[in-house]
Amino acid sequence: MCRSIESIVLRAAGGRAVDVIEVDCGNLRQVVPSTLEYCWGIVVADTPLAGSRLAVNHIPAVLECDDCGHRTTLDDLPIMKCESCGGQNVRVVSGEEFMVAAIVLEN
Repeated sequence: MCRSIESIVLRAAGGRAVDVIEVDCGNLRQVVPSTLEYCWGIVVADTPLAGSRLAVNHIPAVLECDDCGHRTTLDDLPIMKCESCGGQNVRVVSGEEFMVAAIVLEN
Protein backbone atom coordinates (compact mmCIF):
# COMPACT_ATOMS: atom_id res chain seq x y z
CA MET A 1 0.00 0.00 0.00
CA CYS A 2 2.76 2.42 0.91
CA ARG A 3 4.50 1.79 -2.41
CA SER A 4 1.28 2.60 -4.27
CA ILE A 5 0.83 5.80 -2.28
CA GLU A 6 4.47 6.68 -2.93
CA SER A 7 4.01 6.27 -6.67
CA ILE A 8 0.87 8.43 -6.72
CA VAL A 9 2.47 11.17 -4.62
CA LEU A 10 5.72 11.29 -6.60
CA ARG A 11 3.78 11.70 -9.86
CA ALA A 12 1.49 14.36 -8.43
CA ALA A 13 4.22 16.32 -6.67
CA GLY A 14 6.28 16.66 -9.81
CA GLY A 15 9.58 17.00 -8.00
CA ARG A 16 8.32 19.43 -5.36
CA ALA A 17 8.99 18.69 -1.68
CA VAL A 18 6.08 17.03 0.14
CA ASP A 19 5.20 17.65 3.78
CA VAL A 20 1.98 15.68 4.43
CA ILE A 21 -0.05 13.14 2.49
CA GLU A 22 -3.67 12.91 3.59
CA VAL A 23 -5.16 9.47 3.08
CA ASP A 24 -8.86 8.68 3.45
CA CYS A 25 -9.23 5.23 4.99
CA GLY A 26 -12.64 3.67 5.50
CA ASN A 27 -13.31 1.71 8.65
CA LEU A 28 -14.32 -1.33 6.60
CA ARG A 29 -10.85 -1.54 5.06
CA GLN A 30 -8.51 -3.95 6.77
CA VAL A 31 -5.90 -1.27 7.39
CA VAL A 32 -4.38 -0.40 10.74
CA PRO A 33 -3.65 3.34 10.41
CA SER A 34 -0.79 3.38 12.93
CA THR A 35 0.92 0.53 11.09
CA LEU A 36 0.43 2.29 7.76
CA GLU A 37 1.96 5.48 9.16
CA TYR A 38 4.91 3.56 10.62
CA CYS A 39 5.55 1.66 7.38
CA TRP A 40 5.42 4.90 5.41
CA GLY A 41 8.55 6.15 7.16
CA ILE A 42 10.40 2.93 6.33
CA VAL A 43 9.30 2.79 2.68
CA VAL A 44 10.22 6.40 1.87
CA ALA A 45 13.37 6.66 4.03
CA ASP A 46 15.81 6.95 1.10
CA THR A 47 13.49 8.61 -1.41
CA PRO A 48 12.51 12.20 -2.23
CA LEU A 49 9.57 11.69 0.16
CA ALA A 50 11.80 11.12 3.20
CA GLY A 51 10.55 13.25 6.08
CA SER A 52 6.99 13.44 4.77
CA ARG A 53 4.24 11.93 6.86
CA LEU A 54 0.89 10.31 6.33
CA ALA A 55 -2.19 11.77 7.96
CA VAL A 56 -4.93 9.16 7.97
CA ASN A 57 -8.51 10.45 7.87
CA HIS A 58 -10.82 7.83 9.36
CA ILE A 59 -14.02 7.46 7.32
CA PRO A 60 -16.84 5.87 9.31
CA ALA A 61 -18.76 2.95 7.88
CA VAL A 62 -22.30 4.02 7.03
CA LEU A 63 -25.14 1.87 5.72
CA GLU A 64 -28.29 3.11 4.04
CA CYS A 65 -31.45 1.04 4.28
CA ASP A 66 -33.21 0.50 0.96
CA ASP A 67 -36.45 -0.25 2.83
CA CYS A 68 -36.79 2.79 5.12
CA GLY A 69 -33.99 5.11 3.96
CA HIS A 70 -32.37 5.35 7.40
CA ARG A 71 -28.60 5.72 7.58
CA THR A 72 -26.77 3.66 10.20
CA THR A 73 -23.20 4.41 11.29
CA LEU A 74 -21.47 1.20 12.24
CA ASP A 75 -19.51 1.16 15.45
CA ASP A 76 -17.03 -1.53 16.43
CA LEU A 77 -18.84 -4.59 15.08
CA PRO A 78 -19.99 -4.41 11.48
CA ILE A 79 -23.52 -5.76 11.78
CA MET A 80 -24.98 -5.22 8.35
CA LYS A 81 -28.54 -4.28 9.23
CA CYS A 82 -30.59 -1.13 9.69
CA GLU A 83 -30.67 0.12 13.27
CA SER A 84 -34.08 1.71 12.64
CA CYS A 85 -36.19 -1.04 11.07
CA GLY A 86 -33.88 -4.05 11.54
CA GLY A 87 -33.92 -4.75 7.80
CA GLN A 88 -30.97 -6.30 6.04
CA ASN A 89 -31.66 -4.69 2.66
CA VAL A 90 -28.82 -2.20 3.18
CA ARG A 91 -25.93 -0.88 1.15
CA VAL A 92 -22.62 0.63 2.18
CA VAL A 93 -22.48 4.37 1.43
CA SER A 94 -19.13 5.03 3.11
CA GLY A 95 -16.38 3.16 4.87
CA GLU A 96 -14.77 1.34 1.96
CA GLU A 97 -12.56 4.23 0.85
CA PHE A 98 -8.81 4.06 0.57
CA MET A 99 -7.33 6.91 -1.40
CA VAL A 100 -4.91 9.80 -1.41
CA ALA A 101 -7.15 12.76 -0.60
CA ALA A 102 -4.58 15.59 -0.53
CA ILE A 103 -0.90 16.32 -0.82
CA VAL A 104 0.49 19.21 1.22
CA LEU A 105 3.67 20.60 -0.28
CA GLU A 106 6.45 22.20 1.74
CA ASN A 107 6.72 25.99 1.61
